[in-house]
Amino acid sequence: MSLTIYGAAASRAFRVYWAAEELGLPYEHVAWKFGGPEIKSAEYRAINPNATIPAIVDDGFPLFESLAITLYLARKAGKLWPADLRGEALTYQWTLWGATEVEGPLGQWAYHTMLLPEADRKPPIAEEAARKLPVKLDVLEGALAGRQWLAADAFTIADLNLAAVLFRAPAFGLARWPRVADWHSRCYARPAAQRAVALRNAKP
Repeated sequence: MSLTIYGAAASRAFRVYWAAEELGLPYEHVAWKFGGPEIKSAEYRAINPNATIPAIVDDGFPLFESLAITLYLARKAGKLWPADLRGEALTYQWTLWGATEVEGPLGQWAYHTMLLPEADRKPPIAEEAARKLPVKLDVLEGALAGRQWLAADAFTIADLNLAAVLFRAPAFGLARWPRVADWHSRCYARPAAQRAVALRNAKP
């Protein structure tokens, strides 16, 4: 497999790097940043016409959207994939739930509390996001009652995808959701997660 991953690890590309590390896939790391001139080039637009990161080229096959990429890599590698149809359905469920229900408010909260320059932060946006997030985390807390992982009896790509979406959840605070906190910490204790976090934290 010849795999190239485009995107700085301190972006949604983090999910792809984590998946590649978990799956033991060798890859070329092209650390282009969102908004950089490289991703606006005709060459890159042929890979991702949205001119966004991340994207991959796998043996000549281009693919964009971070969570679609992680699902593809796991399915192709035959690892981290549930063994039955119900587990597969749960993988899609939690991946899509993360993208549609949690990523937006968590991102808004993070940007307007700590990521944007202070002069650009809008407290009302952060406050509204902080009102929405507990309801979502309640859903996940309930789903983890009586089980360790989301889609099978072991860690799968479903856990990776949602834990990656929830990268900043500990900064929001998870004391009210002990099952979520335990699950999140177990996901990030994995050696592959640690390697991906180190890549994310590395200075350019």
